[in-house]
Amino acid sequence: MDSRRPPHAPVCPTLPEYVRHWAENTPDRRAFTFVEHPAPHSRGVHRTLTWRRLDVRVRALAARLADQAGPGDRVALLCPQGTDYVTAFLAALAAGLVAVPLYPPGLPGHADRLAGVLADARCSAVVTTSRQREEVRDFLGPDGPRIVVADQVTDDAAGDWRPVPPDAGATAYLQYTSGSTRAPAGVEISHGNVVANARQALAAYGADTRPVTCVGWLPLYHDMGLVLSVAAPVTRGALSVLMDPAAFLHEPVRWLRLLTAHPNAVSAAPNFAYDYCAASVSDDQKEGLRLDRVTALINGSEPVRPGTADRFHAAFAGQGLAPETHCPSYGLAEATVFVCAARPGEPLGRFALDRDALAAGKALPARADDPRAVLLAGCGTPAGQRVRIADPVTRALLSEGEVGEIWVQGPNVGRGYWNRGPADVFGAEFADAEAAPGGWLRTGDLGTVLEGQLVVTGRLKDLIIVDGRNHYPQDVEATAQDADPAVRRDRLAAFAVPGGGAGSGGGERVVIVAEHARTVRLAELDVPAVVRAVRGAVSARHGLRLADVVLVPPGTVPRTSSGKVSRALTRARYLEGAYGGQAPAATAGAAG
Repeated sequence: MDSRRPPHAPVCPTLPEYVRHWAENTPDRRAFTFVEHPAPHSRGVHRTLTWRRLDVRVRALAARLADQAGPGDRVALLCPQGTDYVTAFLAALAAGLVAVPLYPPGLPGHADRLAGVLADARCSAVVTTSRQREEVRDFLGPDGPRIVVADQVTDDAAGDWRPVPPDAGATAYLQYTSGSTRAPAGVEISHGNVVANARQALAAYGADTRPVTCVGWLPLYHDMGLVLSVAAPVTRGALSVLMDPAAFLHEPVRWLRLLTAHPNAVSAAPNFAYDYCAASVSDDQKEGLRLDRVTALINGSEPVRPGTADRFHAAFAGQGLAPETHCPSYGLAEATVFVCAARPGEPLGRFALDRDALAAGKALPARADDPRAVLLAGCGTPAGQRVRIADPVTRALLSEGEVGEIWVQGPNVGRGYWNRGPADVFGAEFADAEAAPGGWLRTGDLGTVLEGQLVVTGRLKDLIIVDGRNHYPQDVEATAQDADPAVRRDRLAAFAVPGGGAGSGGGERVVIVAEHARTVRLAELDVPAVVRAVRGAVSARHGLRLADVVLVPPGTVPRTSSGKVSRALTRARYLEGAYGGQAPAATAGAAG
């Protein structure tokens, strides 16, 4: 039986030790539930592990892994979303191995990235399930690492096996970055890092002192999915309810039904998911939803737009959803994941900023109804760590209201990049070391502090610089997608390419590659009219002359493994001419 009173959480140095603690002290409490949707309109089949059962499965698989690989060896997780994934991750840690959270080879569009990560990590073993075994074997080839099939390891393998508690400073897993701006790199996350970050996140969302259920569909190979759906509930002894990302994308109301079924739920999703729910959940599907008992809905997009939260809560206000449950947050893999968050129960921090001043590095207020204002949400404050804003060139400590690079310091900051050697990302120092002593993580993200809250403005490497002025690509993209309903929301990329040709001046040129909406066919669109609308809107709002606007079919703009649009890969494909034959917009966009 489950008691709604949260159990007392000890302070353990590693996640496997927490599993053992809960197995001994609350053996019959539910630990993980995976909700499978085997049919298109299935309401879900629940498969649950108690803490006792989880402990047995973790020890059995850890014993098998210990026979296949030595301490410190890397073990790739190529399991589908579900309890086998959770078990494999925790078993690798319990065996003193380094887990590499990944995904089966069948994930569309990511085979090259998977091959690259496996080559970089040099894994000694791979964990998968019987359903994916043949696919994994074919992908790895005859000379690939040893394969362990998680669901074919019997409970008997656990025997009396007990893990040797690793040093909290030892590497627990490699969290590969999504690769939105560069080739994926594996961040070394120690046992101490992930436990610290789990506790920080629990404190930030008020889940450290009250009963909560973690509800999630984010993939477990993604940093937020892994920490919020595995590390945090293991640390807290809370129930984690999982579903497959594909099940959410197919029918988003499934996520809301799980939030309804589990009071005091804490969940996370990227910006597009909230807009997707608001636009696609029908009135009939809203019947029976009860969202007044949701504790926190985390929005981890960068930057977070207040309009998304407003649309989501307007859509579900009738189901009792309180606006104060929306928690804009900021994080990155190099800091395990969590850095800052707005607290549940507090009003959304809204900031209307002057676009020209923002481009010059100053966050000056503007009227919210000014068409040239940039509307951003505050991401709250850190918990258990420190955040400062630095000039990315001089490394000077900046004051409130000045825009610069976000620097982070805390016990959750990773050890460095695997197999990359020294990097100036970790252990950076301010020019005035006395003002902010110690080593800092350079995030590569731009932001400022306003009214005590972190406000994320964009990504340093994504900045578009034309005639000496900075333009944030996500700001240009927001303008473009609002210019014409034929432009698919959150499926477009704005970027700069080298200048060239007559009259170009040799400077950078700005290009937008955008998918058209699924509701229309490309052949039915007046492409030149869409291009003119996008060009006109961007020119009026940003003072930018677009060199090219390319309209492409849905699914064409590449995304990272975490679902974000990859501007870097879109740019590379554009320069390779990959979009030249897909739409006449390329020709239309080239015309002055």
